[in-house]
Amino acid sequence: MTGDLSRAADGRSAASARPDAAGPRRVLFFILLTVALDSVGIGLLIPVVPQLIQRLTSEGLGAAAVYGGWLTASFAAAQFFAGPVLGAISDRVGRRPVLLTSLAAFSASYLLMAAAPSLSWLFIAQLLTGTFGATPATAGAFIADVTPPQQRTGAFGLVAAAFGTGLILGPAIGGVLSGIELRAPFYAAAGLSLITACYGAAVLPESLRPELRRSFSWQKANPFGAVRSLRTAGRGIGTLLAAAFFMRVSTSTLPAVWPYFTMQQYHWTQRQVGWSLAGYGAVTVCAQVLLLGWLNARAGTQRTAWLGLTMLLVGFIGFASVRNPWVALPCIPLTAMGFMAGPALAGMLSVRVRAEFQGVLQGVLASINGVAAVITPLAMPPIFSVFSAGVLGCVLPGAPYLCGAALAAAGVFFVLRGGRTRAGAAHAAGR
Repeated sequence: MTGDLSRAADGRSAASARPDAAGPRRVLFFILLTVALDSVGIGLLIPVVPQLIQRLTSEGLGAAAVYGGWLTASFAAAQFFAGPVLGAISDRVGRRPVLLTSLAAFSASYLLMAAAPSLSWLFIAQLLTGTFGATPATAGAFIADVTPPQQRTGAFGLVAAAFGTGLILGPAIGGVLSGIELRAPFYAAAGLSLITACYGAAVLPESLRPELRRSFSWQKANPFGAVRSLRTAGRGIGTLLAAAFFMRVSTSTLPAVWPYFTMQQYHWTQRQVGWSLAGYGAVTVCAQVLLLGWLNARAGTQRTAWLGLTMLLVGFIGFASVRNPWVALPCIPLTAMGFMAGPALAGMLSVRVRAEFQGVLQGVLASINGVAAVITPLAMPPIFSVFSAGVLGCVLPGAPYLCGAALAAAGVFFVLRGGRTRAGAAHAAGR
């Protein structure tokens, strides 16, 4: 009798945490809002950080650019190590507390930046932001919890579009606020994060059912241990993670050298560079919102992934080889389509991983993003510098984009190989 009552109570508690009882649409709306506001907060800081570094160090713009690069690298390094840890914690305690804690930590880090008396305080704040930068990873785990497998790629695309929209709006708002007071954007970003955390505490339900939670293990929470645990969770996962890595480094190549490349290749002004980036962001968001779901429904997730990477490859070759900017303009939507490969790969991976490993998966993907954010700014600008100056006897400003095309080709190879692994496993199971 007691056992029956206990099982009944457990069943009621599990039912109350089920995604269908929680309201998937409300969860999805909040996740999209959270990611958008988070990226707006990041974008707010972009126009301000160079001036703030100059004020704190009393050095010129060139030195500020170097410090800014190290700030970005410190954020990415912290995210690389902390992503799988937070993902594993979310698999243990649930998604909701991790997401709300991350938002509160973001608010604290922005306030720390606003009050920073020296450059070292900016580094501390960036390390804090990177350590708790679980918003995209935890958002992905939420999506996997509440979305049917066949709809996950489209939902991941909406998350990517929400993040991109925030990055488009954020710099514009930050530019306006910095005209009022240099540190005003930091206070605005802190306020956005705190408001979102309070709103989430009031309305956001937990999406991970109690019976699907698993124990926390430091051995599996570090980036390398997390990858090993995922590789044993299903066939082809390691191959698809390799595809995600090459895809991410390839897509990061475009913004890493775009201002320098377009100024030399097309002789664009700073204003033209700014407008091109805004247009590029708008086209990317449209591809995620309008094209990704349509293509995924008709071609399937695997084809969507390798088609996106193929378009990225073609677009990069076009940028590297065409000197007329008007002829190169069609390459913008081609490369923008390449960003569809990210949500498609996330969708492919999420359906191969059990529910209790979704947090670890998203944490590993966050680590991959962190590695790409470190590698690309350190590798691609020197390649541009060498080839744009003709040091090796060849003047080729688009050399970084040829490297990006090669990385996209590697991504296509691993996507196709990962798909064959899944098909082979299914065939073997059928026999």
